[in-house]
Amino acid sequence: MSLQVTFLGTSGAVPTTDRNPSGLFVRREGDAMLFDAGEGTQRQMMRFGTGFDVRWVFLSHLHGDHVLGIPGLLQTMDFNERSDPLTIFTPQGTGRSIRNLIYAIGPEPSYGVDVVEVGPGETVVDAGAYDVRTFATEHRTRSVGYALVEADRKGRFDRERAEELGVPVGPKFSALHEGEPVELEDGTVIEPNQVVGPPRPGRTVVYTGDTRPVDSVVEAASGADLLIHDATFAESSDERARETGHSTAREAGEVADRADVERLVLTHISSRYAGDTGILKAEAEAAFDGRVLVARDGDDVDVPYSEKR
Repeated sequence: MSLQVTFLGTSGAVPTTDRNPSGLFVRREGDAMLFDAGEGTQRQMMRFGTGFDVRWVFLSHLHGDHVLGIPGLLQTMDFNERSDPLTIFTPQGTGRSIRNLIYAIGPEPSYGVDVVEVGPGETVVDAGAYDVRTFATEHRTRSVGYALVEADRKGRFDRERAEELGVPVGPKFSALHEGEPVELEDGTVIEPNQVVGPPRPGRTVVYTGDTRPVDSVVEAASGADLLIHDATFAESSDERARETGHSTAREAGEVADRADVERLVLTHISSRYAGDTGILKAEAEAAFDGRVLVARDGDDVDVPYSEKR
């Protein structure tokens, strides 16, 4: 079951020639979703070949570098003769602003657009095999982060043990793996727990948007396979980070370490590091003993199942 993250925009508030404003595309099998949509997001989607079959747009907050791509994106979808409805999730109290942004360039799109306000601690999408949940972040405006959390997978089926117990190869194997007991020809009943291991955790991807390093992010990211965290500044600009409601790379590393995540990706990179992001990676790695990536536009990150967890 594939789960892939494509970074459409990784700059801070000021874009650079190499970095677009914020945008994150996630595809889980057939489901496509977008987290934030800075200016030019639709062009980035064309450039990196993500497709436009997005079901949901999740906005972390309403600063321009996270939302100004919405009018162009919706118009492009209209030109492509989209008919499926689109849902845009936005922090509480910001729905009217998003509707105004959508309609600022003309009439309502030919497909349905639903704007839903959300607060921290909600399950905003329940897709059965996974859900998308909100958590509290700390920025200079109303904001939330999002976590894509998969349901547990079935335990491993022990074929060798099943055959030892006399279970014939065929439908009874499937029944046991689905959690149903089976009866053998001699009347013996085999229970699933005799041949199926404990449930295995699914994957978790956490996106903070812009935020200070806060306990609610640590809690939401606990044990996550991938944490995508604001890392706007290096430690030398920690005062500026506090003033503007952002995090330093080291602070992002500390959050990842406390949450015991598998992998940390730094994003929302200030234009002052356009020439070299090495200091950000080094500072995050000093705080987090795990894999660290400073995201660039166009980076694809596959999220595998973790056998360790």
